[in-house]
Amino acid sequence: MTRHYELLFVLKPTLAEEELKAKVDFLKEVLEKNGAQIKALQEMGTRKLAYPVQKFERGYYGVFYFIAPTSAILEVERNLRISEDFIKFMTVKHEKQKEIAHWNKAIEKFASKKEDVQEKEAEEA
Repeated sequence: MTRHYELLFVLKPTLAEEELKAKVDFLKEVLEKNGAQIKALQEMGTRKLAYPVQKFERGYYGVFYFIAPTSAILEVERNLRISEDFIKFMTVKHEKQKEIAHWNKAIEKFASKKEDVQEKEAEEA
């Protein structure tokens, strides 16, 4: 049975831009290999943490919105625990209609932002 999920992750702030992109791509690949359909990715950039985590006071935040079978979550979280570059993560399952409606609104919001960015890039080129 597939469910709606939201996966928040925090990466070490010491990673270079290429390393950050590689880690996000790695996480996306793990999700897709385990049957997830990624609907949106919100990259929030580097922000201050609420409290120090592994002696870091800042971290690179991102959120994946996806639909996946419940078995995929175990494998994704296992990979996140193994990797030293992910300092925090949280998976949220949306079950109730109200939660799913909020999930859908978030996807529409990030999809429209992505389209706006793509249109600006096309105009500049």
